[in-house]
Amino acid sequence: MSWLALVLPAHGMRNRVGINMLKSNIVLLTVAAFALVATKPLAIAQAPESKQAKIDRALAAGPPDVVRSARVVDTDAGGNMVVLREGTNGFTCMPGNPSVVGQPAMCMDAASMQWAADFKARKPKPTNTVPGITYMLAGATQRSDSDPYDRTSPPITVGPHWMIMWPFDPKTTGLPVVHKDTGAYIMWAGSPYAHVHVMGRP
Repeated sequence: MSWLALVLPAHGMRNRVGINMLKSNIVLLTVAAFALVATKPLAIAQAPESKQAKIDRALAAGPPDVVRSARVVDTDAGGNMVVLREGTNGFTCMPGNPSVVGQPAMCMDAASMQWAADFKARKPKPTNTVPGITYMLAGATQRSDSDPYDRTSPPITVGPHWMIMWPFDPKTTGLPVVHKDTGAYIMWAGSPYAHVHVMGRP
């Protein structure tokens, strides 16, 4: 048997082995790629926000003398109120949702809570019998200074401010009805849910 006869079969076998190994490697790489894609969302998923982080964000919305004894509440996935911390001074602070326009952190007294509940229920007018006080000292976002139920306009960023929840009339008060970065103005003027924005900290 010549050396050629000995070499050629071995060479062909090496080719077959090499091709089979290449196919195996391609299969393994494909499986690994699919596995990476399947697990990628798990790698970027954010951990649930802690209770303390929500409390801290809620308390940042009010002045120190108010938040010191304020109750802190949040809402669960079903929209139910969850108490994060009990309070004693009649104010309730909420962390809101920074990712949603119109859901800022805030602190409200009882009259403002009633005002907000009426607004959420779309009652013809608020039923609070005395002016309410609402603090948004961490700032806020909103859609409109004129339409209470605007859900489509571009977001407006509002700096630290506080509000008097009472239907003030621009004609009798002389206050402007357009957004201002300083001073005070009436938001949603002409509607039952008109109220005064006072820019800055009290």
